[in-house]
Amino acid sequence: MEFGLTSDQKMMQDSINRTLERVCPLERVRKAAGHEPYASDVLKALVELGVPGIVTPEEFGGLGLSLLDAALAAEALGRHVAPVPFVASSVLAPLALIGVGSDAQKKMYLPKLASGELIAGVAISEQAAGAREKAGITAKGGKLSGKAMFVLEFGGANIFIVADKFAGLHIVDAKAKGLEKISLSTIDATRAIGELNFDNVEAELLSSGNPAATLERMIDAGRIMLAADTLGAGGRMIEKAVAYAKERKQFGRVIGSFQAVKHLCAEMIAELEPCRSLIWYAAYAFDEFPGQSRRMAAHAKAHTSEVGTFVARTATEVHGGMGFTDLLGLHYWFKRIGFDRQALGGPEKVRHDAAVAQGWIGN
Repeated sequence: MEFGLTSDQKMMQDSINRTLERVCPLERVRKAAGHEPYASDVLKALVELGVPGIVTPEEFGGLGLSLLDAALAAEALGRHVAPVPFVASSVLAPLALIGVGSDAQKKMYLPKLASGELIAGVAISEQAAGAREKAGITAKGGKLSGKAMFVLEFGGANIFIVADKFAGLHIVDAKAKGLEKISLSTIDATRAIGELNFDNVEAELLSSGNPAATLERMIDAGRIMLAADTLGAGGRMIEKAVAYAKERKQFGRVIGSFQAVKHLCAEMIAELEPCRSLIWYAAYAFDEFPGQSRRMAAHAKAHTSEVGTFVARTATEVHGGMGFTDLLGLHYWFKRIGFDRQALGGPEKVRHDAAVAQGWIGN
């Protein structure tokens, strides 16, 4: 039995990493962060690799791969803090359409999502946070009203997948009458997050299957993708800290020769590396053992979020006073990890969800 990646998966991740090294250097990230909805040239390069269609079935123009493959792509994107849509547009939106979309809706939207022609934002933050009874969207007569906060991949979206208070899923055109879009500032400038205000906005209902179960699957998948993104960002921060420790001199010696600095770097690696197998198994269980999906996705996100926070802080400490200078760009990874920690539920919330899934406590 193999407990690792296949050669094809290794080649795919390596190909994405090499492409991002070429088209998404730090200078490109800096140019896009906070100034563009997303880096269209970087997205175009990823389209050539088929990344936007990674989980979309082949019959709709996608690659038809597993969530584990998507997690490998997410890790590469986190490693390069790539300012492009992926979690919502390439994973969550296709899962919504596959789960509860009609044949006509699948044929209409999935090929365009897979080709990068269409960008989808996803509004499920209230449901992931357990706040849908007090906030969120109401649906009546094919129209939506209310407010959706912290919409993922808001910038440049052509459509939105919106969850209402009762776990119904809807497709909304970004230019729909009565829809107000407000851009929100978050700590992570590499992602465009926003707020949607609905005033009797027309929407297409996704209703061919079980919307509540599909919504849960979307939240699980999103948490796994964010954990994988943190894994990539954390790994890159460790590499940058080690490289800096080999160059920076104090008292006539490189700081990497001091035992205290060696311990910091070793501890970061020792904490982060086990997260890899946790994320891989959570992604594998999503497809192969759905009954374990909620619990494993929650564990992966909660643990990786806290380890990622430790790595971000410690890597910055290794850099000393150089930690947040614009020249090094370390803050892009630091803030990406911070956003990943809170999006779709912080560690406390997802651990609560894991306990509920395990049957230890009530909902």
